Amino acid sequence: MTRHMLHATPETVSWGRFSAAMPPVLQVESGDTVVVECLTGGAELMPDERSGMIVPEGLRAIHAADLPFRWGHLLTGPIAIAGAEPGDMLEVRVDAIELGANWGFNAIEPFDGTLPDDFIMPERVLDHIPIDRERRVATLPWGTDLPLAPFFGVMGVAPPPDYGEISSREPRLHGGNLDNKDLGAGATIFFPVWAEGGLFTVGDGHAVQGHGEVCVTALETCLTGTFTFVLHKRQGREPLISYPRAETTTHFISMGMHSDLDEAMRRAVREMIGIVTARTNLSREQAYQLCSLAADFHVTQSVNVEKGVHGMLARSLLA
Repeated sequence: MTRHMLHATPETVSWGRFSAAMPPVLQVESGDTVVVECLTGGAELMPDERSGMIVPEGLRAIHAADLPFRWGHLLTGPIAIAGAEPGDMLEVRVDAIELGANWGFNAIEPFDGTLPDDFIMPERVLDHIPIDRERRVATLPWGTDLPLAPFFGVMGVAPPPDYGEISSREPRLHGGNLDNKDLGAGATIFFPVWAEGGLFTVGDGHAVQGHGEVCVTALETCLTGTFTFVLHKRQGREPLISYPRAETTTHFISMGMHSDLDEAMRRAVREMIGIVTARTNLSREQAYQLCSLAADFHVTQSVNVEKGVHGMLARSLLA
């Protein structure tokens, strides 16, 4: 097992895109660990450094490179895992997350978010928020100290090749803009492999966020994540999984994404039934009953066209 470092540079980042045709910026072996630097924010979102908020030099270099822009997520990758083929499963362990800046930003975007008709304005509302990295606290403009719980909003593999290039805004069967605060350090996410190498990409650092991200943004900030990649090879003709799922030390997590929130909920329930039946001798009917009795289903986010629902079931119930 080898440990790699992947810095965010004009050669290793992209603005808001996923594609099976994107060449990897790094190839690793199953079992390897990669420390990935992720920066955030376009040039128009940078703070005034007279405030003491420091813009990383690497982010300045990326702005100067004027890279092609698809969406506002600045993503590092893709990382290829040797031997990954369609039908396999990629296990991504989030070993650690470190804060990478002493500030973050939060914005209300005109005609966007969960309440677009309630906040009609000609320009975005933008706040730069100081972060105390030692205390792991952000001080909000009205004085509240908010404890931080960092995670990456975007984690995903390449979508199926016939999708072509897609925006990072909408989460889909490849993962992507999951915006799930439960996927912080210690979580493990399982992705279906759709393209050779898997092609894992990560970014959209969030210092803290509630379930919902209702005004469009979290506390967007620079993060550095440590990830371990484990490849699970398909046995037979059927893919190991066809949709992302996750687990923490305490819970199994199912996911559902769709433009219709009801359909997202249905998908999350079906996926949880699949998790239960794969790990136990329970029938689908019994697993459905267990979901009703013991699983918690949350709205993950509602602002990215494809809305998200995730279910959480205590691991102890399947022991």
